Amino acid sequence: MPGLISFMLTRFVAGAGLGCISGFLIWNNGFVGMSAASSTDYYIAQGLFVYLFASTMGVGYLATALMLDDT
Repeated sequence: MPGLISFMLTRFVAGAGLGCISGFLIWNNGFVGMSAASSTDYYIAQGLFVYLFASTMGVGYLATALMLDDT
């Protein structure tokens, strides 16, 4: 695999993993209260919330790594 693609994939996956962990922790600590919603709506909302954090942090980590790379 070419070096740039490998660099981009590893940095994006690392940031997305950190975002997933953050999203799950924020969701499970009661940041969002959805006690009246059905179970299907709850899981869809949780998935979208975690995806929001994962994609945002993944792209942010990748952009920062590309900006600071000196090689």
